[in-house]
Amino acid sequence: MTSRNVDPTAIDMLSPLGPVLGRAADALAKQLDLHTIGDLVRHYPRRYVDRGKLTDIAGLEMGEHATLVALVEKATLRDMRQRRGKLLNVVIRDEKGAQLDCTFFNGQKVQYVIHPGVRAVFSGKVGMFNGKLQLTHPQFDPLDEADEIRPFISVYPATGKITSQEIARCVRQVLDVLDDPTDPLPEFLRERERLADLGRALRRIHVPETEADYHAARNRLVWDEAMGVQLALALRRHATVSRPAAACPPKPGGLLDAFDARLPFTLTAGQREVGAEVAGDLSHEHPMNRLVQGDVGAGKTIIALRAMLQVVDSGRQAALLAPTEVLAAQHARSLRSMLGPLGNAGELGTAEQATSVTLLTGSLGAKAKRRALLDAQSGAAGIVVGTHALIQDTVGFADLGLVVVDEQHRFGVEQRDALRGRGELAPHMLVMTATPIPRTVAMTVYGDLEISALRELPAGRSPISTSVVPLAEKPSWFGSVWRRVREEVAAGHQAYVVCPRVGDAAGKDEELVDDAPDIGADSDDGGSARRPPMAVLDVGPKLEEGPLQGLRIGILHGKLPPDEKDTVMRAFERRELDVLVATTVIEVGVDVPNATAMVILDADRFGLSQLHQLRGRVGRGSAPGVCLLVTDMPAATAARERLDAVAGTTDGFELARLDLELRREGDVLGAMQSGRRSGLRLLSLLRHEEIISKAQVYAGHIVEEDPSLDTHPGLFALVGETVGDEERAAYLDKV
Repeated sequence: MTSRNVDPTAIDMLSPLGPVLGRAADALAKQLDLHTIGDLVRHYPRRYVDRGKLTDIAGLEMGEHATLVALVEKATLRDMRQRRGKLLNVVIRDEKGAQLDCTFFNGQKVQYVIHPGVRAVFSGKVGMFNGKLQLTHPQFDPLDEADEIRPFISVYPATGKITSQEIARCVRQVLDVLDDPTDPLPEFLRERERLADLGRALRRIHVPETEADYHAARNRLVWDEAMGVQLALALRRHATVSRPAAACPPKPGGLLDAFDARLPFTLTAGQREVGAEVAGDLSHEHPMNRLVQGDVGAGKTIIALRAMLQVVDSGRQAALLAPTEVLAAQHARSLRSMLGPLGNAGELGTAEQATSVTLLTGSLGAKAKRRALLDAQSGAAGIVVGTHALIQDTVGFADLGLVVVDEQHRFGVEQRDALRGRGELAPHMLVMTATPIPRTVAMTVYGDLEISALRELPAGRSPISTSVVPLAEKPSWFGSVWRRVREEVAAGHQAYVVCPRVGDAAGKDEELVDDAPDIGADSDDGGSARRPPMAVLDVGPKLEEGPLQGLRIGILHGKLPPDEKDTVMRAFERRELDVLVATTVIEVGVDVPNATAMVILDADRFGLSQLHQLRGRVGRGSAPGVCLLVTDMPAATAARERLDAVAGTTDGFELARLDLELRREGDVLGAMQSGRRSGLRLLSLLRHEEIISKAQVYAGHIVEEDPSLDTHPGLFALVGETVGDEERAAYLDKV
């Protein structure tokens, strides 16, 4: 990668803190991982306190690390009871009259500073003593209006060993010697969006004079983060499409037409629309890079298969990459079933246009693996289905034209690039996910992909009713769960029972089961006390011996050998099992139309999207489905609210947005950080949707005109600050 000329003023932001702050720099480095002037200046206040108002004490909660402004109303010095020394008991009061106790050790040292009538900023962890909230030995900083008159006090993320006030003093000391850094955002963008200059924004977010100051400063700095993310994604997008790909236009009278002619159903309007987008992408000489997202059962597999057949019609191969061996085997069987005689190339009586589907996984026997590798290498297999084993260097393809990645979130960017980077021609890339993604997440985490959404379900999909089984209030309902399962089996259907844990076949976990609700009876123990989650290896035998005695029960989990997992899954598909007790290994891709009931034990231990995915395994045939979410969490808890949300809607896009609201956004944004220190501090996927959308457009135009950012050194540096220099280099080295 070529080196860049860096503006000398930028060095100020990269300079170490030591020469400016002295010993305070050591504390900032050790406690907050802040090492440079830029690190400190971008350690933004988390809130502001109006110096003219006292903080509302009534809103404090136990365990909170609070920073508040209050008036000292009473201060009493007394001897400690258990050891030598004195305590200073202080009562502070806010403007609404609410009081809070504070206790200071070695009180004789601070009694001359903290006395009635003093107003100060107090910082500490809220604890409890004698049934009352209190601050124990809080950090404090008396306010002296004559010494420094500022309308707002900036409150910083702090630790017990370095206070918000100490951080504020360090920030002001740095700002006094720091020249305004070169602004990375182009002038036309700042003017069009009415953004403050970077230097002013950095100063005003720390030392605002008015409320409008810090709002304007935050808005500008949010733009920096949004642009850094979107530029990184635009660079990746450009690096991908800049490589040539093999054009695979539709072939009249080919395999795809033959397949469409034998389809037993009519494609939905959404499937036709997305299918046309994919077909158009495949017809170009630059690689497709498209994400197809759709709710459970929206028909993504048919989109992928039709794309693969279009590529096979052009004389090239397609690879389908699945996250687990169970799902890979399921995909291979499903594709062969849908293709029928069109997927039996080389066999007698097959159609002239037929191709073949080859399964390649890490657990194949030596003979089967050699045959699969040979079929892929020679081109005998038009479609190769597998797990991450397809990424291995030992796997070769005759002419790989398309890679389909199922469940994008299970694969890293590097894994996709490993397949995409083979050969002189880049294969087209089609990514599928059955986890609906809120728009802002898609723009921020998957912004290097063109995005298509399938929102309507194919005709004939049966409704799924979802109910919460609240053992805390209705323990007797546990027995009703198993009676309902028996009813479904008696009607000729099948059921899943999902547990969050595998368990221990050696019996080491058996004592844990005694704390769980009794599977063999109408338990009067709602399991209100938290216990280890229920396990497949415990639940399965108890069901066989108890409420589901006489039914054919299978066990499936990720620790089983691959051939055993496949055997169990195929037995369930052939209706040789009535009930499958499993972990989330069945979460995606498993398609058994005869399965109509699902019981999810300890449902509160799963995420919203995961519950929605699991629920989608039933109701896939002509009979309606039922999903029972079993929980011992009491009503009016956040966990129960989440379960009620799942029971209240079958719209995966609505649940995905709710899931984002409930989770920490940093977990989502961190997905693009690849373990590096995050440069994202202010950007919110929910609050800044409009900014993210605009930044995506600006970034696309800038990278299109300047794909190496040679004329935008400030933006080049901004990408490094946001996503890391290593990832920036990875993008630009491909240009």
